[in-house]
Amino acid sequence: MPNTTTIRVMLIDDHKTMLWGLERLIDGEGARMEVVATAGDCAEALAQIAAAAPDVIVLDLDLGGTCSLDILPALLAAGAARVLVLSGSRDQATLAQAVRGGARGIVSKDAPAELLLQAIVKVHGGELWLDPDMLGRVLGQLMTAPARAPSEDKLAALTAKEKKIIGAIVEGSGAPTAVLAQRLFISEHTLRNHLTSIYQKLGVSNRLELYVYATRHPPGA
Repeated sequence: MPNTTTIRVMLIDDHKTMLWGLERLIDGEGARMEVVATAGDCAEALAQIAAAAPDVIVLDLDLGGTCSLDILPALLAAGAARVLVLSGSRDQATLAQAVRGGARGIVSKDAPAELLLQAIVKVHGGELWLDPDMLGRVLGQLMTAPARAPSEDKLAALTAKEKKIIGAIVEGSGAPTAVLAQRLFISEHTLRNHLTSIYQKLGVSNRLELYVYATRHPPGA
């Protein structure tokens, strides 16, 4: 049975022309996704997010000369929305900071419209959206960061199934969720539920952090 859930999208960009174009692009997708709110600055975004209850937030990295990463924690704390950063910046350190701060993906402002739509769908589905170069840089920074000693209670709380899933993620590295689910002989929905539980138990926020954690501290069989 096809998934008919409409993806609720919030757009945050200080360029009115860009907002206008993005809104029409997304609303043109019909039942697949809709724009539920737009904002032109940080204050407006924070004022609207609770009422809008978006599934995905498309966030311009530069809002009137202010880095929007300053409001990223507040946006994530306000609900269950996943953040997709829209950037014209080539500053790898800033983009890596966005991912470490909780953004689920980065799309260049130069990217084709179809790529942005695809990124929204993938991020909504729980996947990371990063080009291979950015993925390598972020992973490198995470791997070289000081390691925290793992809590035995955290590792002990993992079920045998969860340990098997972690093993598949380490082995599959950047494999899409659909591929991992197929290898594990479970549905994507079931895999996402398991991942949510694993993230909570280990104190990580996404598959990238889980990969680094599990590489440093294998949970065992």
